[in-house]
Amino acid sequence: MRTIKFFDSLEELNRFAAEKFGEIARASINSSEGNFTVALSGGSTPKSLYQLLASDEYKNKVDWSKVFFFFGDERNVLPDDTESNFRMAKENLFTTLEISDKNIFRWQTEFKNAEITADNYQSTIRKFYEDNNKAIVTINDCDCPRFDLILLGMGADGHTASLFPFTEALNEKQKMAAANRIEKFDTTRLTLTFPVINNARNVIFLVRGADKTEALYEVLQGNFQPEKYPAQAVKPDDGNLLWLIDSEAARLLN
Repeated sequence: MRTIKFFDSLEELNRFAAEKFGEIARASINSSEGNFTVALSGGSTPKSLYQLLASDEYKNKVDWSKVFFFFGDERNVLPDDTESNFRMAKENLFTTLEISDKNIFRWQTEFKNAEITADNYQSTIRKFYEDNNKAIVTINDCDCPRFDLILLGMGADGHTASLFPFTEALNEKQKMAAANRIEKFDTTRLTLTFPVINNARNVIFLVRGADKTEALYEVLQGNFQPEKYPAQAVKPDDGNLLWLIDSEAARLLN
C-alpha cells in the first residue's frame, strides 16, 4: 500500500518520521521475532532525523538494544571518511545512543574491492538472519531478507539508495547486495538491490528540496520509466510504502 504525506517544513517531516520509526520498531520488537531490523539511508534529510531520534524527546521510546542497523547503500570509502554513510549515522545516532557494535552491520569497505565488499555484505545479512531465526524468502531468483524498515532518499535524478539511472544494478535479480558502477561520478557504489527493498515490511522515502521537484513529479505521476527514474521501481510486494515529502519538493504534484 502506498501512502503519500506532505509537510510544510523539515521539522514537521522529521517528527512524523520519528514517530513512525518508533511505531514500527515497537511493533517489531513486540512481535514473535523480538527485534527490529532497519536499513538506514545516507544524506542530509536522514541526518536530521537521526539527530531527532537520539534526542531526549525520542531516545527512550525504543529499546535500542533490540534494534539491528544495516545500510541501504554506501560509498566505497573507509568508514571514517567524511563521505561515509556509516560515519554520518555513527556521529548523529549510534554514539549518542551508545549503540553496541554488535547491533551495527556496516559495509566492510576496508577491502577496497567493491565486488568483494558487496559479496561480504550479502553473507553478513544472510548469517544474521539465519542466526536469529529470521526468514530468508526466495523471490524469483533472489534469497531475500525481510527488513522491518528500509529508509530511502531520492536524488534529483530519481535515483534511490545507490541505484542510479541506466546502471547495471537496476536489473540485478539474484543478489541482495551489488557493486554498482556510476559513470557520471566515475565511481563504484555499494547498494542493496530492488528484490531486497521490495521485500521489506515497510519502506519510507524522505524527500525534501526544490532540486527534487521535477524528478519527484516523474516518479509519482509520470510514465513508468524505472531505468530513467529508478525510485519508480520501489513497490513492496507485501509491505507498506510511505512517501514523506516537503512542500518544496512537492510543488509540481497534483
